[in-house]
Amino acid sequence: MTGTSTEAVTGLAETEWRERAERHERRVDALVGDHLRRRRAGERHPVEDFLFTYYNLKPAQLRRWHPGVGSVLLGEGARDRLPERFYTELPGGVGLDVPAFLAARPVLDFVERLLSSVAERPAHLGCFGLHEWAMVYRTEEVRHGQVPLRLGHEGTDRVVESHRVQCSHFDAFRFFTGPARPLNTLQPTREAQAELDQPGCLHANMDLYKWAYKLTPAVPSELVADCFELSREIRVLDMRASPYDLRDWGYQPVRIETAEGKAAYMEYQRDFAERGAVLRERLLAVCRDLRAAS
Repeated sequence: MTGTSTEAVTGLAETEWRERAERHERRVDALVGDHLRRRRAGERHPVEDFLFTYYNLKPAQLRRWHPGVGSVLLGEGARDRLPERFYTELPGGVGLDVPAFLAARPVLDFVERLLSSVAERPAHLGCFGLHEWAMVYRTEEVRHGQVPLRLGHEGTDRVVESHRVQCSHFDAFRFFTGPARPLNTLQPTREAQAELDQPGCLHANMDLYKWAYKLTPAVPSELVADCFELSREIRVLDMRASPYDLRDWGYQPVRIETAEGKAAYMEYQRDFAERGAVLRERLLAVCRDLRAAS
């Protein structure tokens, strides 16, 4: 079986979808231009490289525009999309082959359950980004060797030991050093991710980008780019609040070891939780549309 339901389908005139595609490409070019320049020059960046190494969507893939589930591309030019994976002929034009997509991407159930679970929980603030500190606790090895620790190794260890470490996100916790793991109030696992992730967590909100591209091309590319932009902003806070001294890179520290730094961190965290909630609901709407079209 190929194709998709004809219910709730929006036809996009060729002039409209081409303009959307061009606008998206310009937007992404502005977002990734510095990264591409550095990559060509063989330069590393301790903050922004993460968006292209930990997250595995390539800049060219991020730049490629997709209308998403429920949209049909009209006009003769739409047929140029047919060789692309998960595109098929639909009544009147070209769009997403929903059955083929769902058969090849069994991640929908997990993503929908995770996003729904997180959306139903209140945001817990006050972790103060200590996950990054726990990743260098009592070790001489650091993840960003080109950047010094702001308080040195001993000072960093004292911050960890004088705070309550309460990381709920498995993909942060799994990078804790061995001595730091028992200090965490939780012991997150992949299996328990849907039960533990919560909307105040920086990494849970950064990962909205991951879930958006995992469901591409069913997710409209504008939404993927929105998630990328939020993830990029969160990454900056994540590193500003980390034990690394990034002032030579243009990032002023959020000194979470102080009362003022804690208050500032929580305000950023609250704002990201609110913005993440909007994107999470938009992604859940895509999940619902996929089910309705299957």
